[in-house]
Amino acid sequence: MSTPSYNTAPTPLFDRIHQSFLRQGMMQQLGARLDRVAPGEVDIALPYSERVTQQQGGFHGGAMGALADIAGGYAALTVAPEGMEVTTVEYKINFLAAFQGGELRAVGKVLRAGKRLIVTTVLVQHVSAAGNTSDCAVMQQTVMPVPKIYD
Repeated sequence: MSTPSYNTAPTPLFDRIHQSFLRQGMMQQLGARLDRVAPGEVDIALPYSERVTQQQGGFHGGAMGALADIAGGYAALTVAPEGMEVTTVEYKINFLAAFQGGELRAVGKVLRAGKRLIVTTVLVQHVSAAGNTSDCAVMQQTVMPVPKIYD
């Protein structure tokens, strides 16, 4: 299970999102980490490993898409009513560049939160071992609140 990397002191909102994040089997398998939660914003990191690569050794587009989808979805969950979860209705992603090593960081932000639909945008950046950042994907997503069906 991922260990949170708190950039600030944990909050009830962070704890709510983190508890849901820990239920994400795919993110756990890929080694993703929930780094930051604020109202309408979530940051998730994905370290480079053989679990997230394509045949030429770069981050796989499917891993980038999944990371962006989860970051946008959790940004949406921060504004969804208590007792609700969210599910993706659609997303459009543009891949801007390929990278190896380091990690990916997805920053999801709510653009508009309605009662039935929430629109988010996500910027995925590559962070090199030296700390240099480069944009590698951008996504727009539509999310729908749904009842939470687990305890």
